[in-house]
Amino acid sequence: MENKYPMSQLITDRRTIRKFKNEAIETEILEDLLQVASWAPNHKLKEPWRFIIYKDEGSKALGNIIFDIASKAGKMKKSPEDMKNYFSSIPAHILVVMPEDPQPLLREEDYAANNALIQNFQLAAWERGIGVFWKSDGYLTLPSFREAVGVVPGEKIVAILHVGYPDMTPKAQERTKVSEKITLIDSAIN
Repeated sequence: MENKYPMSQLITDRRTIRKFKNEAIETEILEDLLQVASWAPNHKLKEPWRFIIYKDEGSKALGNIIFDIASKAGKMKKSPEDMKNYFSSIPAHILVVMPEDPQPLLREEDYAANNALIQNFQLAAWERGIGVFWKSDGYLTLPSFREAVGVVPGEKIVAILHVGYPDMTPKAQERTKVSEKITLIDSAIN
């Protein structure tokens, strides 16, 4: 396979996309991207993830669920119509769900693996001209939201990914030089 997009350039070119074109993404493309993303490193090859995909009318339903739950929690600043329009304007939404291992260390490893999977997904999507907005909003942890979307006790929603073709790609923001964040230890420690 020919390398069409050098990895370092893919990483530095990728942007968070907040505004999407009104263009559908085929479910098969999402499945392909998730399959590639699933090559994320994970302890003992547990593959500690599952996905709930919302598209088309499902996007509107998700917007309604979020609006209802956020309203009851007193945290909604948008109208039901604005919420429905926002969610239906995004071609696809993916909830990334993981099992919550009772052992804290394994739970942390699984959470890290899910975040690696999400980054893989973003990079694979960007390579195909697809943008992602990775969010971990507070409503994802609400028991009422988890129940409404079919997440059972013993599972955690890691993130919601808004996915679509970019309508606008923001400019890159400067990053801190990594040399400012390195502590180098190059001699024996007594």
